[in-house]
Amino acid sequence: MGGPLGSGRDFLGPFFDTGTDADTDAPDLTFRQTEPQRLYREHLDTLDVSALARLPVPLVCTFGLSAHTVATRQNWDLYRDRHDTVPDTFLRSRLFADLVRATVRGALAFYDHAVALGLRVLAPLPPQRVPGMSDPGVFFAAQHVLVDELTARDVELVDLRARVTDTTGLQRPAFCQADDTIHGNLAFGRLVVSELLDRGL
Repeated sequence: MGGPLGSGRDFLGPFFDTGTDADTDAPDLTFRQTEPQRLYREHLDTLDVSALARLPVPLVCTFGLSAHTVATRQNWDLYRDRHDTVPDTFLRSRLFADLVRATVRGALAFYDHAVALGLRVLAPLPPQRVPGMSDPGVFFAAQHVLVDELTARDVELVDLRARVTDTTGLQRPAFCQADDTIHGNLAFGRLVVSELLDRGL
């Protein structure tokens, strides 16, 4: 059960507050935006639980994995060299990693919270697509930082890159939604679901 709570860009910076469920005293959280909070409560009601801590199934989550948003070109103009490129040395630097972590700090806090509750958390990596608004080098470098951060938090990655990308590291057309530049298609979604089923979900 479940589904989208909103656009990926809404779940990068701080987006929730922690507390306890009024009825059971179980640890819970509240989304700061009205619509995600409404959908969150609906999903919990579907599972007949009152708080995230009571979730009886693994949590599959993609918060913070909007690498294309993190890689928005104008955000990185300050760091470009005379060739209009963000240098590899910067993309491998501690400063870059710190900037990425700061950008997605809300998502990382959510994973910290969910794992601390004892939940099994899985995070499917997004389609490997870089729209025109994003810098490809920053996209891949930021995603590397995100993968390291989730791994350090004991989040299980669902990584289909070896199966869906070409030699450039980008998503093959067979797994791309035809009418946009960001999303995967039904074939990609089926692979994600199949991988989740293989892991016992």
